[in-house]
Amino acid sequence: MSLWEKAQAELLDIIEWTDDSSDTMVWRFPRFDNEIKYGAQLIVRQSQVAVFVNMGKIADVFPPGKHKLMTDNMPVLTTLMGWQYGFHSPFKAEVYFVNTKNFTNLKWGTKNPVILRDPEFGAVRIRSFGSYVIKVSDPAKFINEIAGTSGRFVVEEIEDQLRNLVVTRFSDLVGESGIPLLDLASKYDELSKTLASRVLPEFAEYGLEVTKLLIENIALPPEVEAALDKKSSMGIIGDMDTYLKFQSGTAMEAAAKNPGGEASAGIGMGIGFAMANQLGKAMSPQTALTATPPPLDAPKQYFVGKDGKQSGPYPIEAISKEISEGRVTRDTLLWCAGMEKWQMAGEFSEFSHFFTTPPPLT
Repeated sequence: MSLWEKAQAELLDIIEWTDDSSDTMVWRFPRFDNEIKYGAQLIVRQSQVAVFVNMGKIADVFPPGKHKLMTDNMPVLTTLMGWQYGFHSPFKAEVYFVNTKNFTNLKWGTKNPVILRDPEFGAVRIRSFGSYVIKVSDPAKFINEIAGTSGRFVVEEIEDQLRNLVVTRFSDLVGESGIPLLDLASKYDELSKTLASRVLPEFAEYGLEVTKLLIENIALPPEVEAALDKKSSMGIIGDMDTYLKFQSGTAMEAAAKNPGGEASAGIGMGIGFAMANQLGKAMSPQTALTATPPPLDAPKQYFVGKDGKQSGPYPIEAISKEISEGRVTRDTLLWCAGMEKWQMAGEFSEFSHFFTTPPPLT
């Protein structure tokens, strides 16, 4: 190589961007007075796009690869500048490198509770959070609408706006879905896909694409969580009853096949538990009403309530005598087995004749 050729090579520009960050979306190539030599080398790496801007107007967009900047591969800029064939002079243009990779693990969440009307719990407040992934799908639009002339534009500068869009569409979605609160946890995947489809056109207005959106949690109010725990516990109890019946049947079958063995010895315990369980189910509050009075096959006994005090029990003969002697009147309160409350003596059929018999003649 001659000395002249070497000097000429050193004058050629190399325009490139080696991104060593994880959050830069747009980077402007620094050049004094934005002057670029004709024939400069433009190197665009994978997951990058180079956008040329002249006088505030988007000119040519270059995909990944190595490009020699000449009139034949800069048609838009050539037109804007009014270059003629054979133009070889330096020119002015701003060069923006746009990062087209996926920006991952961006967070979203509800700052304030979202009010949801549930058919079981009524109006309740819920919170939710998740993550999403974006990338620049239209570099020219993204520069025009969002990045502008910034020398370096990072994802944090637009994250709040994107988060607000996601939260707003999430609030609309859960309100329209009609999914009961207790079933929301099983619908995360379905809701995530629907939410992504709703925010997609709004992100596209900025030149962005949502490549992934996740609903990671929907936080229920404490009272709803308590109801869910109770429902789960009741389900476990139901399953346990079925399990115990199955175990009892299995144990009986094993005992029949091996009389005198361990299974036979244990079957009594299993049956005992089963009988205790059935006895417990048979008990009810109604049974407690007849706990104090004597058995049904015993003579009927009566309790007397008088002057705020209770006495008894007395057989029917004793009550009849008390009525005859005037110590028990029509309005005296009596109670016997099977009754829910006290009644006046005159309301008992077995004593009614005492109160309808006329007094003796004097």
